[in-house]
Amino acid sequence: MKTLLLTGFEPFLDFTVNPTMKIVEELNGAEVGGYKIIGKVMPVDFHASGNQLLGFIEETGPDAVISLGLAAGRYKMTPERIAINFKDGPVDNEGHQPVDEPIREAGEPAYLSTLPVRKMVDRLIESGLPAEISNTAGAYLCNNVMYEGLHYASKHNPDLPSGFIHIPASHELAIQHGRIPSWSHQDLAAGIRICIEVLGEQ
Repeated sequence: MKTLLLTGFEPFLDFTVNPTMKIVEELNGAEVGGYKIIGKVMPVDFHASGNQLLGFIEETGPDAVISLGLAAGRYKMTPERIAINFKDGPVDNEGHQPVDEPIREAGEPAYLSTLPVRKMVDRLIESGLPAEISNTAGAYLCNNVMYEGLHYASKHNPDLPSGFIHIPASHELAIQHGRIPSWSHQDLAAGIRICIEVLGEQ
């Protein structure tokens, strides 16, 4: 059976839980869409997260990579189309706040996702889950990890599908933070399962 490296993030900033962490832990070891899932939780750390992702890829030798991130405020599930070669944004969990720093000094300006993002969005909508392609993964840790995975694939394994999916907040976070849209954990997890099933059809 093929393997899928599925990553999420630990809690960060003022988000005391991270629904991506819960999904990754729940799906670790599961079989979805012809993939055996290897779930890993990433640190919200600009210095460590990229290298840790590459270490997970080297360690597990996956047939595909999907990374997940929380986009609190978005109301749809949003597979990302592009990652840019910049680190910027709020402070990470280690107190580091880069400004306009390249992820890779000699890296490409950007990489396009190699996941079937349009088909994922179409299937999510067909399944009754709001979704759209996002054309910006920002410049925080989510973009950082997406870029590193695609950079690695371009240099070492061009046939390795790799990309990133942002998900809305969970109800638990919405209760804590007030006016942010949210999904149930069950729907968030179901949406990721659907995306993996679509990938397995390629």
